[in-house]
This record gives sequence, C-alpha cells and structure tokens, in this order.
Amino acid sequence: MNFLELAAARWSVRKFEQRPVEPEALEQILRAGQLAPTACNLQPQRVLVITGEVALARLRKCTKCHFDAPAALLVCYDKDECWKREYDGKSSGDIDASIVTTHMMLAAASLGVGSTWVMYFIPEAVREEFSIPDHLEPTALLVLGYPAPDAKPAPGHAARRPLEETTVRDSF
Repeated sequence: MNFLELAAARWSVRKFEQRPVEPEALEQILRAGQLAPTACNLQPQRVLVITGEVALARLRKCTKCHFDAPAALLVCYDKDECWKREYDGKSSGDIDASIVTTHMMLAAASLGVGSTWVMYFIPEAVREEFSIPDHLEPTALLVLGYPAPDAKPAPGHAARRPLEETTVRDSF
C-alpha cells in the first residue's frame, strides 16, 4: 500500500479488541515517533507508554475518550528542550509533538493497529496520575489496539472538502 492509500485507509478506532498490542509492534510504532522530524532535530518529545491494567485504570481517570483501548501513548514535550523562534519566542513543542504523534499513528495503521488521537483529556489529572513534571507538557494521547470486529469509522470520516477549498495556489 502506498502512502496515500495508507492515509486514506486509516480511521479513528473507538472500539478495540482486548488483546494487547505485541511488544514488537509497539516498538515499531515508537521507532516511527523517534524518526519524526522536529525543529532543529532537538527531539523534545517524551512519550509515556501506558499498558497494563493499573496504568490504564489511571488513564481512565483522565479522559472519557479512552475507548477501553489496551494501550495508549501520551505524547509530551520538554518545554526546556524545544526550539523557539528568536523574534517572538514561539515554541515548536506542540508542533513537534504533533508530528511525532502523526508518525506513530500512521505507523500503527501500517501494522494493522488501530488508533485514535485524543486531545480531550484533563492535563492536571494526567500530571497527577502519571507524575508528569512541570517542564513536560502533555499534548496528545494516542489510544491503540486492534479494532474490534464490529468497529467502523465514524459517519463522515471519508468526507473531505475539495482541495480547491483548502489550498491557495499562486494567487496571493
């Protein structure tokens, strides 16, 4: 499958089988995140791997959008290690973490592992439940697992605006 086919085939899984994601698959997903480009290659991402019943129960206290997934990756960035624009101080942290999350999400899809990118979580609860220090900023939660047999994409998943509505070509 080429990249555009993979991107088109991937969908947000909200119902999972309860079998664990194999360690080999999880390592490949994490490796994809490690290979993601970050500003000046500073790699400020810190990924918390959440597996096992105790850790997953703690995660469920932080979001209702856990979908009973058997694994999750909490993607944070280190505020002290991000590149910052010198003229306005804008940090690359959220952008870097988002690129890392996207790489892992697509790697998961290539391995048959379903995922959903969750931003709906309580940062203070995540910090408390997982002892996240202040210099790390939680950005994205990627819940992972194998899609349940009756799982399906949300209605409207495949709907896309025409490219002409979302791009500007040499008319500025």
